[in-house]
Amino acid sequence: MYLEIAPHINTALAENKPLVALESTIISHGMPYPDNIETALAVEASIVAEGAIPATIAVINGQIKIGLSKDEIFKLGNGTIQTQKLSRRDLPFALSAKKNGSTTVAATMICAQLAGIKVFATGGIGGVHRQGETTLDISADLQELARTNVAVVCAGAKAILDIGRTLEVLETLGVPVVGYQTQIFPAFYYADSGFGVDCTLDDAKAVADLIRIKWQIGLQGGVLISVPPPVETAMPKAIVEDAIVRAIIEADKNKISRKELTPFLLNQISIMTEGQSLLSNIALIKNNAQVAAKIARSLA
Repeated sequence: MYLEIAPHINTALAENKPLVALESTIISHGMPYPDNIETALAVEASIVAEGAIPATIAVINGQIKIGLSKDEIFKLGNGTIQTQKLSRRDLPFALSAKKNGSTTVAATMICAQLAGIKVFATGGIGGVHRQGETTLDISADLQELARTNVAVVCAGAKAILDIGRTLEVLETLGVPVVGYQTQIFPAFYYADSGFGVDCTLDDAKAVADLIRIKWQIGLQGGVLISVPPPVETAMPKAIVEDAIVRAIIEADKNKISRKELTPFLLNQISIMTEGQSLLSNIALIKNNAQVAAKIARSLA
């Protein structure tokens, strides 16, 4: 009733073709215009080039749309369609009130599972924020990974987070953290967070086998596949950490918190690094999408 699947996505589902879900928060809140639109289209193209079918997801007029058209992506990116960020708790209101919304990692996982899409590519997941032990600012992404059967391909957790605590929560929730061709958990802009992964797998078939077996034996929840950012656009950790510290100070000064915090910090980091972090972000999302497409092909 609330699910509107694009005809070409419906056909792909019926024919068991490889599909990759994509979130829409990156378009509406994660990047400036016109980089957001260019990136969304380039990510879709990179999935097609790997032999899979992209399905960008958003809520438009109270309908969960699986597979946005180019026109809808343009309108989402240029502000013609005004959206709020939607996570798990926000979806019922957005649907009942016929609102527009861009889906976060958690909401995209829910919508992908409703549609029957098993693989989802994003930039970096949310997690436990720095000072989370006092603020209790913990992303709903982590709980969603524990309960929703969608594999998430990412460049680890966003560097603005407390990555050690984020991994501890994932362990507690029973979410496998796979390193794709790496033994180190990446930190979004840079490859070495200082923490390891649960297991290292070197090709898409091995990842697909793990995902398939996990669900076959009745273990509910997702699998987190962490992919190092491309070497040529990865950033030095020292530069990133300096920008993060300064961005957090600015957020505190401006009393930015909750949903607004992550977009604010990412934008501040982009300003402080003179756009270098944005270029890194764009490159790693495309790279993650390519890996996700390979895994989707193996699953199909």
